[in-house]
Amino acid sequence: MKYMFLIYSQERPGGPDPDQIEAIKARHWAVMQEAKQKGILLAVEGLKPTATATTVRIQDGKPITLDGPFAETKEQLAGYYILECHDLNEAMDWATRIPSSCKGMEGCIEIRPVAELPRRP
Repeated sequence: MKYMFLIYSQERPGGPDPDQIEAIKARHWAVMQEAKQKGILLAVEGLKPTATATTVRIQDGKPITLDGPFAETKEQLAGYYILECHDLNEAMDWATRIPSSCKGMEGCIEIRPVAELPRRP
């Protein structure tokens, strides 16, 4: 089953210092390399800070565009992985390896099964 690992991190002004950034990148590279070697890495991407986000809402059938994320929260979505795992236990094991301090402060990893969409006839 495909699982999406949503990385939530607390954005800190200026972000992590350069040494922390290198350590975080090294931890991500290790996870990506191992998942790739096992043939389960399907996708991985980081996201730019929430200041670069744009939100589009439909209100009364018309789009409304807002600068920034959809809600004010303590933690912001920093990136994601998609891995092919046998079960939730395996997915949870992978989640413990993914760094969540990408934007400066520790956050969390949300695991969600990916819904298989039906194919068009």
